[in-house]
Amino acid sequence: MLNTPEMILIDVDGTLVDSVPDLAFCVDEMMTALEMPVHGEAKVREWVGNGVERLTCRALIGQLDGEPDEGLFEKAYPIFLELYADNTSKRSELYPGVADGLAYMKDVGYKLGCVTNKAEQFTVPLLRDLGVSDYFEIVISGDTLPKKKPDPLPLLHAAKFFGVEPAKALMLGDSVSDVKAARAAGFQIICMSYGYNHGVDIRDANPDLVIDSMLELRDILPVIKQPGVA
Repeated sequence: MLNTPEMILIDVDGTLVDSVPDLAFCVDEMMTALEMPVHGEAKVREWVGNGVERLTCRALIGQLDGEPDEGLFEKAYPIFLELYADNTSKRSELYPGVADGLAYMKDVGYKLGCVTNKAEQFTVPLLRDLGVSDYFEIVISGDTLPKKKPDPLPLLHAAKFFGVEPAKALMLGDSVSDVKAARAAGFQIICMSYGYNHGVDIRDANPDLVIDSMLELRDILPVIKQPGVA
């Protein structure tokens, strides 16, 4: 049973947004430029979730764990960054239920923040282009603070910003990184069943709850204030 939170922090990739189509396009264009074999969207979908630097490394070695040749990475990473700067939101979409779920949480009184491992230069345009940036009072990107998820620092920073005790806060995510960060910060954690968790069922990470759509939050999160009342 969840306690009613005063603040909700929400992840981006795999939670709000299916960003893999853009990321996969950039990965394969990078690989083509390097004259290396492309990977395709299905493989990239298993690698997303720890920032674009890590994604670039995984693409270069063709697997989740390990490190590429340093010289190859230094050649590849600028190519990926240039590609992604031009393709941040051309193919990405909000997951079904996200727009209505965000509207519900905002309308009934929840303080909303965004915490992602995506760099600010990509996070801010993506949220803006998909029409959801105004829902968030704070956006903490992967390069906002010295540490990012699964470290608890971004979550605790947001809690301090809102003046909310961690025990009265909730994280909405999709990956084991989100679960680890929430547990370390003392937050409750709900995960989306459809997100990016390197091909592993997120239920194995034992979040407090797993849901299939943000529309379900209307039955899980009670009204704090009546819609339309300041």
